[in-house]
Amino acid sequence: MKITKIIELTDQNFKENVLVSKKYVLVDFWADWCGPCKILSPILEDIAHEYYKKIVVGKINIDMNKKIPVEYSIRGIPTLLLFYHGKIIGTKIGVMSKIDLKNFLDSKILF
Repeated sequence: MKITKIIELTDQNFKENVLVSKKYVLVDFWADWCGPCKILSPILEDIAHEYYKKIVVGKINIDMNKKIPVEYSIRGIPTLLLFYHGKIIGTKIGVMSKIDLKNFLDSKILF
């Protein structure tokens, strides 16, 4: 079993882990009750392992953290926001295949 490389984000640590980060950060807005979020979760685990030198993957539970989802107008989950130097450079809403997620990341990340 692999050890997760996904960080748990909260209203309290979002700024230090995402907004002031000098790395690409992929943020997954999710909830325990969300079926599509559960489908996306193992894909994000794989991405976190495959892209660990390029990006940081973080998850923020919208039920336990109310401030950040409102701040970013999250209306549906799963929602993925890709940040670079504190700015959103890409958005994906809904479940997607690993190939689609990799294509999205590869189109946004400068190697």
